[in-house]
Formats: sequence, C-alpha cells, structure tokens
Amino acid sequence: MDQSAAIQETLAEGEYCIIAVQGVLCEGDSRQSRLLGLVRYRLERGGQEHALFLYTHRRMAITGDDVSLDQIVPVSQDFTLEEVSPDGEVYILGSDVTVQLNTAKLSLVFQLPFGSHTRMFLQEVASACPGLDPETPNPEFQWLSRYRCTEAEPLPPSWNSALGTWTGCARIGGGGSHLDDLRPNGKGLFVDQSSRGHDKPDNLLTRQTKSKSAMTDMVRSSTIMVSDKAHILSMQKFGLRDTIVKSHLVQKEEDYTYIQNFRFFVGTYNVNGQSPKECLRPWLSHSTQAPDVYCVGFQELDLSKEAFFFHDTPKEEEWFKAVSESLHPNAKYAKVKLIRLVGIMLLLYVKQEHAAYISEVEAETVGTGIMGRMGNKGGVAIRFQFHTTSICVVNSHLAAHTEEYERRNQDYKDICSRMQFCQVDPSLPPLTISKHDVILWLGDLNYRIEELDVEKVKKLIEEKAFQTLHAYDQLKIQVAAKAVFEGFTEGELTFQPTYKYDTGSDEWDTSEKCRAPAWCDRILWKGKNITQLSYQSHMALKTSDHKPVSSEFDIGVRVKNENLYRKTLEEIIRSLDKMENANIPSVSLSKREFCFQDVKYMQLQVESFTIHNGQVPCQFEFINKPDEESYCKQWLNVNPSRGFLLPESSIEIELEVFVNKTMATKLNSGEDKIEDILVLHLDRGKDYFLSVSGNYLPSCFGTPIHTLCYMREPILDLPLETVRELTLMPLWTEDDGSQLENPMEIPKELWMMVDYLYRNAVQQEDLFQQPGLRLEFEKIRDSLDTGMIDTLDILSINNHSVAEALLLFLESLPEPIICYGAYHNCLECSGNYTASKQVISTLPTFHRNVFYYLMAFLQELLKNSEKNHLDQNILASIFGSLLLRNPSSHQKLEMAEKKKAQEFIHQFLCSSL
Repeated sequence: MDQSAAIQETLAEGEYCIIAVQGVLCEGDSRQSRLLGLVRYRLERGGQEHALFLYTHRRMAITGDDVSLDQIVPVSQDFTLEEVSPDGEVYILGSDVTVQLNTAKLSLVFQLPFGSHTRMFLQEVASACPGLDPETPNPEFQWLSRYRCTEAEPLPPSWNSALGTWTGCARIGGGGSHLDDLRPNGKGLFVDQSSRGHDKPDNLLTRQTKSKSAMTDMVRSSTIMVSDKAHILSMQKFGLRDTIVKSHLVQKEEDYTYIQNFRFFVGTYNVNGQSPKECLRPWLSHSTQAPDVYCVGFQELDLSKEAFFFHDTPKEEEWFKAVSESLHPNAKYAKVKLIRLVGIMLLLYVKQEHAAYISEVEAETVGTGIMGRMGNKGGVAIRFQFHTTSICVVNSHLAAHTEEYERRNQDYKDICSRMQFCQVDPSLPPLTISKHDVILWLGDLNYRIEELDVEKVKKLIEEKAFQTLHAYDQLKIQVAAKAVFEGFTEGELTFQPTYKYDTGSDEWDTSEKCRAPAWCDRILWKGKNITQLSYQSHMALKTSDHKPVSSEFDIGVRVKNENLYRKTLEEIIRSLDKMENANIPSVSLSKREFCFQDVKYMQLQVESFTIHNGQVPCQFEFINKPDEESYCKQWLNVNPSRGFLLPESSIEIELEVFVNKTMATKLNSGEDKIEDILVLHLDRGKDYFLSVSGNYLPSCFGTPIHTLCYMREPILDLPLETVRELTLMPLWTEDDGSQLENPMEIPKELWMMVDYLYRNAVQQEDLFQQPGLRLEFEKIRDSLDTGMIDTLDILSINNHSVAEALLLFLESLPEPIICYGAYHNCLECSGNYTASKQVISTLPTFHRNVFYYLMAFLQELLKNSEKNHLDQNILASIFGSLLLRNPSSHQKLEMAEKKKAQEFIHQFLCSSL
C-alpha cells in the first residue's frame, strides 16, 4: 500500500510527497518502525529541492492523522545513501535491504523491504540528489524553516555547511560530504568508481547463479551506492521481444527443468500476547532432518491497545529472537523476510546454501477488522520464487467466537481478494495468492466444533475419537460446502484440539466462559508435488492458551538444467527471428458495450469480456483519454488493465463497478453518472473503444445530514430529481427562510440503526470493535434506503453488522457531524467542557441534534460496560475520528492534536449533556 497520501496531508502548500516506503530504523539493538517520505519543493526562482521526511506511524497509515513527523534530512550535496551488509549475515536475493544514510553530523541505518516499491523509492531518492556540478548552486532549504521550533537559532544562509539537529521538534540532519571519490553518471545518479564492475545489469541478473561463497564475498566487498543499484533494479527487465521470449520459456518449462524435493517446515502458534518463556526447539526442531525452509507464523503477538492502534511492539523482536535461536541445530539459516500486522507475524528462513536461489520476494498485509482497516484480524503473506517455482505463504487470524463462522468465511475471501503482490516487471498486473504454484496457508483460523456440548467434546478427546469429533468441525463443514479453501488439502487430524487451555498447563479452560476445545490452529496447502510428512501439535509448550502446530512437507520444486535451458532459449530466439515483426497486432473483443443496472452503495458489480489475439504477439493497456488523469472513473476498475498476449491466445478482462464514500454524493446529486468510455490501446496497433453505462440507486450512505432530515420519505421512494435537488441544497438551508417544511430532527436512517442497537446490543461484547458480515450490511443498507424499519428485526441482523453499518454511515457523510468549519475550535476547546458545549451550540441544528443524540446513546452503552467491555477511551478513539474530521482541503494535524480531538469527544462521554 502506497502511504504517500498520508504524508501529503501533513505537508504545506508547494510541498509534494513523491513516494513513501515503510522501513525499520536500526539503532544498536533497537528496532523502530519509520515511514520514509521523499518530499519535493519547487522553488519560486525555478528548480527544486528535496528532503527525506521520517515519521513514526500507525501500522496502516491511511490519513495524516496516522503519522507523526519525527525527523527531516535534507537531500543536500553531501547526502549519501549506501547499502551495507551486516557482519555475519549472508546475502539473500530478495531479503530486506539494509541502507545507511550519512551526513556530516548524522548517520542512520534502515532496513527497507525488498520489492518493486522499494526499488522505485530508491530510484527517486537517487534522482533527487543535486549532483556535483560546481556551477549548480548549493540548496538552501529555506522552505524547511516552518518545521523549526520557534526558539531555535535563525536559519543559516546555507544548510550544507552546518546542518544540525533541533530538539523539541522535527530534527533536521545533514553535514559533510562522503562523495569525494564519486562522479555523476549523467543521469543524476552517483556511481562508485571502485565498484562499477560488480553490479552491471548482467551481473545483477546472474547473481543468483553464483556459489554461496563467491556471492557472499562479492556482497562483502561491494560499496555500490544504493542510488545506482536502484537505477539498475528499476530498469524494465523485459521489452516486447523479451516478454515474448519469457512467455515461451514459461510454456516450455518442463523441457529444461526437473523436480527436486525440498523439506519445508510450517508452524503456527497463537501466543495470547505472551512473551517467550521457554525454548521453542520442541516445536521448531523436533525432527532429525533439518528443514530446507522454515515458515513460522504467530497470532496475538501483542494484545495491548498500543499494538492495536500503533505498529511498534517489543514482542516482535522477542519472538523473532526466540525463533532464530530454536531453528534446527544441524544447519545454518538466513532470514529471508519478516512481515507483521499488529499481532499477526510471519517469518521465512532458508538454509544458507539455498539463499542464491530465492528471488522475487514480496510481502503484503490485509486487515479485516472493523471497517476493513484495523489489523487485529486479517492476514500477512510472503511470496517468493524458489528456483523456478513460485510459492506463497499466508498466515491468517480469522474472526473469533463459535457462531461467527460466516465472518471467518468472509475474512478468508477478503484476504484472497485483497492480497496482491507487485511483480518485478512493473508493466505486469499484481499477483494474487491463487497465482502461485504452491500455497501454504497457516494460522489461527478460529473454526470451532459445533452441535456438541463441552462435556461431549472432552469425552471424545479422552477416547481419542478424533475422526468422530472432526465431523463436527466447522472448517471441515465449510470446506465440504465449498465456502472456503476450495482446492486446498489438510492432513488428517491425529492430535487433540489445540485450544483452549489454562495458560501454563495442559488443562482445558477452567475460566467462567469454559470454552469448548477446538482445532483453531490449522495448516492447509494447495499445489502439485507436495507430500505431507507430519501434522501435529506440541503439548510441551505451555506459554499460551493455544498449543503450537507444525507440519513438514516434501515439496517438489522445479530446478533449472542450465544446458537444457540454453538450448530451449536458442530455439525460441531462432523461431522469433523468422517471425515477421513488421506485422501490426490485431485483436477481437467479445463485447464492447457494458451496462451496469441498479448499482448500489458498496456492492460490487462485475462484467467480463474476452480479448482474442490474432497472429502477432501484442501488449495491451487501457490508456487515459485526453485531459484525464486516469483511464477510467473512480467507481470503475479494469482487471487486468494491461498485459501481454501470445499469438492466437486469449485473456478474460473484468470490469468492476464499486461505489464508495468518495463517489456516492456526486452520484446522488447527478454531478456524476455511471457512464464512461474506455480506450484499449495495442502497442504498435490501433485503439479500441468500450462503452460503460448504467444507473446508480441513491442511498442514505454518502448523503448529507440536512438532506436526509428533509427526506421524510425513503430515499428510493423519491423521484431522482428531488434527490438531486435536496443533495445539492446548501448546508445552512434551515436558517435561510426556505419554504421547505417539516424536517425531521435527526435522519430517520440514523434513528433506525441506533434504536436497533439500543434495543438489542447495549450489552454486546466487543461492540464497535468486531466487524459485521458484508451480506448483512447490504440488507441493512436496503432496509434504510427503502424505509423497511421492521426488516432488521425480522432478519435477526447481527449486532456487529448494525454497529459497523452505523460507523460506515458516519464515515460516508460528506460533511461530518461536527462541521469542518468548527474543527479547529473544537481542538482549542479540548479540556474545557463549557467552551466545548459552546462550540457545539454553533453547529447547524440538524448536526447539533445528531451529535447530542449519539452522545446520549454512547453514554447508555457505558452504563453497561461490565457486559460490553467498552470504556470512554475506546469510544472516544472510535468516534473521535468519525465525528471530528479535518477539512479535506487542509493539512492533517499531528498525532498529539488528534488526541485532542479524542479528548473533545471524551468530555461529552463523561459529563452530563
């Protein structure tokens, strides 16, 4: 996910975040997450200057509220960025990149994730370096003066000569030159003359074929600038001809590869927020043979609120160290990747002798928590190429509670649809989980045993009647129904359930809830040439209320025979030489007109068509129309939007229409319509035009508060022209003597949701913290838009679904409950309840009514806190960001000021209204 948008919201006018990457700041034994943003400023006199902005941040930096500026490093003439190789670590193609940032008075070391996005980031940093031309004026960075503390000394004439560090505010680093031996290469990139022979593109591409010792020595001795390496890595690997060659090679892979088995260890452990207290070797090293590859997953690494709302946690380093010390003693391993989302962590290790054959490593995360943002539930994944076999490892933690199996199914589908990996060739579409030769899926899937009471379950376990018990396992039932994990395989369960135990023992749960035992922790796989050797739990470990699970596999990986590969390659090139390249590519389309009927808010519609290629290989891409920034409107997406076709081949293209909060208001008002023209362009060929049309059903979601108050009838019962007129009605219509009569005090749709929750959910545990079901959201939306008040009760809608719908409704409002114009006054009054009430009194009547209505409801929830486990801090945090939103045209405030916004809401939760 590109987090530059979050940084952009913190910047002043004229400052632009080109690109951002998430990294880890390494200071001694300390590891702290940082978001690095390359910021450009265009000078009034012409030219531009750059600086690296370093932020502390939340795990999912979506808005400016989620980041806090920590440090600024100007990209001056004496700024260097070098790749370093930590002592004692073998180089792995695809492992995290360690870089050192140097100025005269500052030296920082970062670990950046290997992948295409980091390559683009490094290339942009390289391009931003001002160069060594003596006629080029020294950058002055006067624009950074706004980030100084007011008590700091006046800005020096030239920051190059004496860039220091300012305390009490954003630090500015800089200093002397490390570029004395470097010369510009004519492209704004610095090349270290001493290492120019090491990393030319050909050498880079063949690095993975070198021996381990030669490769390690090469990395140890290299001092190549990251800026130059970024340029090399970012060059497109394949032109049109090379793309054709690659496609033919994939088709003929069996002609030059053979299958070789490698031993994979896959392990999963829900650690219940505990720190490691015992050696992990009984779990990780229980076999006599050392695995070639380790895939180790954790869930609930940290259960603290700090870990929930922020990224950093000391538990990551603790468990990483515990795993590294417990790997099989008969082999040496190198860490390939670590990826974490809140408490879900995945580690990938390989034997050092296999490091040269690991490539194309990418890692991604998907949060499936409340409103699709929070990462307390979701999945993390690492994909990589091992020799010529693509492998994807997924670690997931799905929704809890016995009755929530449909929510678990939805979490699984969300992870599958939203987990996408960038490819080495940026012209190719992202890879999904399913697009891999081998998929290993592990984690706390949370499926329970149903229909049996606790005592019956325990009796069957005592009798070791695991097959009988397995018949009642929700995962087995859902897989049989093809609801989840279609095409996956799981080994026979010959071990007792791994949840729930009293911590520190092998005794079943004796708490008040007395949870029924269940096989929550599972390992499944999909692919060819996979043999499961073991599948077991490890009762010796007692740190958590779960037991760890492991499985070992022999996986057949395709290994390249170099002689046969060269022979196949030569044959392909000879056949291409005979091809008449002057031919113009031509395709036929199965369909050119698409109509999307009755599009609804947040409900996906998909239409597909097929591109059939003719006799000439071609590359296709949907391109922008003149004077437009994108190839399609916001509510439309094409998948894939670009690609390559061999002669006589075909590809299916999907057109996806999805309306969210950013588009709904304009569709309601008629300012936008479900109409667009797509331009399909063929490289060296002609353009094809596709027509997209349809109609949007107006919804209360995305409709202004005052508009809804004037809609006494359900929005779908009103003529479209009336909906458009009311949506465009000015916010202060109520005070201008308008002839409109009899508005409601609050929107009826808001009342329906709050009333339902008041009657059914005031004692609901984890309310506003656990997501609902997407299908139920659609029913709720339809009930609100049609005015069918009784439908929610008749359908017995899940409380969590209604709660999430309420949050989505508030988030979708184009003008928040506390209007944008009152935002800064609210921050200033935070802590002064009397002044805060005065600010609320200035809101438009309908907004003021809704605010006090919601506060009264939240106070009712707090009266039942012993049952629902809510407190003022949780509610202030959740509702603070929804009721108090910064104007979209203004910069986002720092995290400290966001806390003021939460404190503002907190006052009303704790005081008499």
